[in-house]
Amino acid sequence: MKYLKLICGILSMIISFYLYILAIMNMFPLFIAAPLLLLSIVFTLSPLSSYKRFKGF
Repeated sequence: MKYLKLICGILSMIISFYLYILAIMNMFPLFIAAPLLLLSIVFTLSPLSSYKRFKGF
């Protein structure tokens, strides 16, 4: 399940990066592409940060 989230996150990051490049060239709205790229980066890094976390006694 964690690997599926990671693969989906990387795929969404590639797609949103492509949309961000289009937004820089004024072919796509920047106010949609920039938050989408940020959310895809957060979605990709969240499964990696929760690995082996101390959960208390």
